[in-house]
Amino acid sequence: MTVLNSLAVASVAVTAAFLSASHLKTRRLARKAEEMVPPVGKFQPVPGGVIHYVEMGPADAPPLVLIHGLSGQLQHFTYALADLLAPDFRLIILDRPGCGYSTRDHDRLAILPEQAKMIQSFLDLLKIEQPILCGHSLGGAIALAMALDAPDKIRGLALLAPLTHPIEEAGVFKGLIVHSPFMRRVMAQTVAVPMAQCSAAEVLQQVFAPSPCPDDFPIQAGAVLGLRPKSFITASADATLGSGNIALQSARYASALKTPGAVLFGDQDTVLNPQTNGSTMERFGLQCQMLPDQGHMLPICAPAQCNAFIRETIAQLP
Repeated sequence: MTVLNSLAVASVAVTAAFLSASHLKTRRLARKAEEMVPPVGKFQPVPGGVIHYVEMGPADAPPLVLIHGLSGQLQHFTYALADLLAPDFRLIILDRPGCGYSTRDHDRLAILPEQAKMIQSFLDLLKIEQPILCGHSLGGAIALAMALDAPDKIRGLALLAPLTHPIEEAGVFKGLIVHSPFMRRVMAQTVAVPMAQCSAAEVLQQVFAPSPCPDDFPIQAGAVLGLRPKSFITASADATLGSGNIALQSARYASALKTPGAVLFGDQDTVLNPQTNGSTMERFGLQCQMLPDQGHMLPICAPAQCNAFIRETIAQLP
């Protein structure tokens, strides 16, 4: 065996050992994450998967559906905002398809119309009629997709820092852009989760800026669930396919967006540009409010302001 062949064999062996160790660490982290944040709600099968959700508030109150953003779960709302809304609304707080403890059957369901269809099917099965949709970030894009595709079923929109238009670059989420479903799964089972654990503090700092990330965010807001292969696969497909679909969706606003509502943005948001994704929606009938000195994570960092905005928006609906 030549020296080059020996080096090649050694390199393959080292790579295999590294990937094996990463896989074992991934399994440990995923198991621990689900022990720390177990499912808290009920499960509803829908075409394409299963929706995990919780309900709060009076059953006969106006229905308000809370839809979280990229790499999130329903705890983003139960962390602080839901308790403020629960006295006066029937809250349906869900894990988006594939997120948290919800499932979806394949990555193609990440595109915005398919996620919208799954959530609308879920609401139909629960006999939730004429809900107001409150979507945060990517959840705002899905709320808009639902309003575009089933305008007769949606009463109104109260959107928190929503994705509404194409973004120039993925920014803090660029590591999630993986176009091959196969590679998405290879990465999920080996390097993605350990890398996410190492970079978590830096990523959270950027996502929460200018506010600090709360110390209890990993558990109370369920963020630790991101340390699972399933979570990386979903977030990667959402970032690659779901966010990529926003260009097609935004082209429909002028002709097809008829649902009334409003948008709330933090003026210091560095994840989504407040003007591109907020102020521009005024031309399509959604008034935009700006919160001074606030960033992207409004449900966590500004629950009182979100509560007031949602209530004001609903009060103004026809």
